[in-house]
Amino acid sequence: MIPRSLVRNFCIIAHIDHGKSTLADRLLEITGAVPRGKMMEQVLDNMDLERERGITIKSHAIAMEYRARDGRTYQLNLIDTPGHVDFTYEVSRSLAACEGAILVVDASQGIEAQTLSNLFLAQDQHLAIVPVLNKIDLPAARTDDVSLEVAQLLHVEPEDVLRVSAKEGRGIDDLLEAVIARVPPPKDMSDESLQALIFDSVFDQFRGVIVYVRVVRGVIRAGESVRFLSTGKSYDALEVGVLRLGLEPREELWAGDVGYVIANVKVVSDAKVGDTITLASDTDPRPLPG
Repeated sequence: MIPRSLVRNFCIIAHIDHGKSTLADRLLEITGAVPRGKMMEQVLDNMDLERERGITIKSHAIAMEYRARDGRTYQLNLIDTPGHVDFTYEVSRSLAACEGAILVVDASQGIEAQTLSNLFLAQDQHLAIVPVLNKIDLPAARTDDVSLEVAQLLHVEPEDVLRVSAKEGRGIDDLLEAVIARVPPPKDMSDESLQALIFDSVFDQFRGVIVYVRVVRGVIRAGESVRFLSTGKSYDALEVGVLRLGLEPREELWAGDVGYVIANVKVVSDAKVGDTITLASDTDPRPLPG
């Protein structure tokens, strides 16, 4: 198990078209999660409808490893939240899987409606906020003015607002260092009864439903029998693991981990966003709040 002190779970929130997906791609590239030359534009947005509409609909997740300036290697779990106004509940469940959020604001547009609504959702979850101005390379960028707007909104100093160009890759290392410094690690509650939050699921025609989870308490091991509380149905966890560009199996996921569970679930509706997974043997199973 990676020490919990070296894990960071975070998401990126932004108004539509402020560069959230481009920034996610750049983080994946800089950390080596996606090999250079294999970067498909907007890797996390891999559904056809998302490409057609240019928005992030599903909440994808991917694990990155980053060697920080302190010499230690961190596991950074990026959960990509829906960026469109229609998906507020899904955003809230994605945020519940995190300890921190990168708040992206377009330096040429400033704070907009969805910036605020997503920020308020993140604050409701008590997430650490890392504010970032994106698109500082644009001629129309109002970097100093927008930096001041964001600082006043968050009650921080303007110098605490990072400045990046996701398109050009400028400022990305400083952003990763800020995530490590400002986002707290997950609490180690591995010795408690299993509670895992479902924040997304996808259907695979060969393997059934792949359930994306954040383990909040306890440990989930491959081969164990688990229960989905909203339906009361029990399943054998055939495989658990972490999400990289593909699925990377592990023997177990610990409290604080973000990953996936394959449990022979046949229909996506049985893996409801916001549901809690417990051990089937738990005599007093309790759902997570929300």
